[in-house]
Amino acid sequence: MSDIIYDQFQNTVQEVLIRHNSLLDIITKLDESNARINRAAVKTITSCGCLKLHAEKQDLPEDADYLDIKNYAGTELSGEICPVCRDKIDREIGSHLFYLAALCNHLNISLYDAFLNEYNRIKTLGPYSLY
Repeated sequence: MSDIIYDQFQNTVQEVLIRHNSLLDIITKLDESNARINRAAVKTITSCGCLKLHAEKQDLPEDADYLDIKNYAGTELSGEICPVCRDKIDREIGSHLFYLAALCNHLNISLYDAFLNEYNRIKTLGPYSLY
């Protein structure tokens, strides 16, 4: 069922994409949409203030095992994202997915297959996938 949703999304992008249908346009729009996601996330802190950032050097014990690192790394965010910021970021991520699907279409790559292949890689490698 999931592959049908991915395929339908990818096919719909193919149908509605008219203006930015060259590889260069798609790549630059994808990059722009990524920047807009980052900007919207930063604005939750700098403009809205619904989230607060408390970043500092994370001290890890020298003898910490690779798998234990996650236990020592704290979260740098506090607060709760407000509905306005959540909606903005959600729309920006949607736009990014649109251009990602457009890139997949242009290169004849299945978005679902790419998703599934990455899922299988991270499930196989687990925490050693180096993400």
